[in-house]
Amino acid sequence: MSAATLADWVGGFLLLAGAALGLIAGIGLVRFPNVLDRIHTATKPQVLGVLLLLAGLALRLRTPSDLGMLVLVAIFQLSTAPVAAQMIGRAAYRAGRVDRTLLDADELAGR
Repeated sequence: MSAATLADWVGGFLLLAGAALGLIAGIGLVRFPNVLDRIHTATKPQVLGVLLLLAGLALRLRTPSDLGMLVLVAIFQLSTAPVAAQMIGRAAYRAGRVDRTLLDADELAGR
């Protein structure tokens, strides 16, 4: 088996794993009961799923211009998902959509 064939197989596996994590994240968004749980499923498995998809694409495409674009997408995904989740959580807290009994520490209680 050549190195290119092995890279294609590993890339295909990573694409399937990333798609599965994206599906799990989507199901979690629908099924989880509160905002904090939904934020968790919108960031952790979704970001890992996107990174697995990008790694799979990198192994399948293998051209420098494509790899550069995939690296940029990964950087933007890693930098925007946590910020978006924090903003959604803060807006939900201020709107009274967060059950405060679920919080271990309520750092915004005095504000």
